[in-house]
Amino acid sequence: MKKFHLILFFAGLLVLGTSCKPKQSAYKQVYEAAKEREIQQSASQPTTVVKDASPLPPVEVSVRKEKVEPVYATDAAGLKRFNVVIASLSVKLNAESLKSRMENEGHKVILAENEQGMYRVIVASYDTKEQAAAKRNEIYSTYTAKGDTDYLRRTYGVPFNDLWILERDY
Repeated sequence: MKKFHLILFFAGLLVLGTSCKPKQSAYKQVYEAAKEREIQQSASQPTTVVKDASPLPPVEVSVRKEKVEPVYATDAAGLKRFNVVIASLSVKLNAESLKSRMENEGHKVILAENEQGMYRVIVASYDTKEQAAAKRNEIYSTYTAKGDTDYLRRTYGVPFNDLWILERDY
């Protein structure tokens, strides 16, 4: 009888031990759902293409129009119509952390929030598409000139090969 109780006790511990662990698949499902929602939002937004006038070969630059507001009042004066976005993050703390790291490298960074609550990390803001496209290409070529296209991902955790231009909708 003691042996039966002992086996029953260990079986209960085994069931309790395995049922309380969080399932990685649950996290993955939530992540994939959020990513799909962001893709759908970006697909529904009008996009235009600008040919860059920089000395580099012409590069098509993605331009997305959306309504954004500066997160900090001090950034309001610097936020113009065309903005070079290096990252789009859903967590404000992560956006602020990236902003600090980029400012340490000498960039003037503006945080803006769109209507869906996404934080846009903006490294340059201009009045014309051409100026924004030129700056986007300058940033991209600065970091890829070293031949290390993954440098920015390792340094900042963001894939910088997807720099894009945000046209501010007022």
